[in-house]
Amino acid sequence: MAKEKLPLLHNKAFGHFVAVAFYVVLGYMLFSAASNMNYIWKWTSVPKYFAYEKIETLEAPFDGTIHIVDSKLMLQGKDDSKEIAIDKAFTLSVKNGDSVYENDTIAQKSSMQAGPLLEGLMVTLQISGLSAILAFSIGFLLAMMRISNYQFLKDIATVYIAIIRGTPLLVQIFIFYFIIATIFELERFLAGAISLGLFFGAYIAEVLRGAIQSIDKGQYEAAKSLGMNYIQTMVYIVMPQALKRALPTLVGEMIALVKDSSLVSVISITDLTKVGREIVANTFSPFETWLIIAAMYFGITFLLSALGHNIEMKMKKQGGM
Repeated sequence: MAKEKLPLLHNKAFGHFVAVAFYVVLGYMLFSAASNMNYIWKWTSVPKYFAYEKIETLEAPFDGTIHIVDSKLMLQGKDDSKEIAIDKAFTLSVKNGDSVYENDTIAQKSSMQAGPLLEGLMVTLQISGLSAILAFSIGFLLAMMRISNYQFLKDIATVYIAIIRGTPLLVQIFIFYFIIATIFELERFLAGAISLGLFFGAYIAEVLRGAIQSIDKGQYEAAKSLGMNYIQTMVYIVMPQALKRALPTLVGEMIALVKDSSLVSVISITDLTKVGREIVANTFSPFETWLIIAAMYFGITFLLSALGHNIEMKMKKQGGM
């Protein structure tokens, strides 16, 4: 009987069904648990945190009567008159001959503005992108130092990597922001990006070093026999193969960088996480807010993972891994 059921357990369609059923049951259990908490869900307030309608008004500077002549708006007061310039985007709220008082609305316009969630998302993407560039630059430099023939370069890189990997990122952010950034008068955005870059540069260095050293020594000898120098060998022979091998791990490091960028909120950088805390403080809606923040982070990391997988597949087609 057990042997007859075994093929069913290996069936992909059945496996997908079981996995979906598992998550449906898990979701139902979580929903039931949340329902028992008597929590009031406020999903209707969520859209305005992505985008909202901004209304600008033009107010009367003093009491008077409205006169519209040849598309020009004049405000005739008791002792004074004034022509009020109105942009075409504004819509008049008064008619010819209307009496208005000081600070009454004469015209208004509405426009859609990015909400705090989109603004926080842009900050997260900016700081992650800048940190990624810095991390790859530092990582490549450290990897070259680690495999160098000069012992002092090896020692410098080894000590740096050991210290960075041996201390928490949050502690490094505090140290860099309150000490180094203060000395050099760096703004907090740059301080946060550099902190992330320095931290992940150490991990990327070890990934690249391992990938480079995994290339067979015969590749170096073959390149040397063709008359290539060390730089040419690294650029045209070693690095393309090393990057292929290191790609999955590098993508993983980039995903970790995006997620760990949430830690820069502790130095008051208004990224997604800080925006989430502010929304919770204003609305008392922690469940909706953090679920949306988590979904946005997942969207970023999922796209990175899909992009890395796509590049990996192209590399396999071009020459194998």
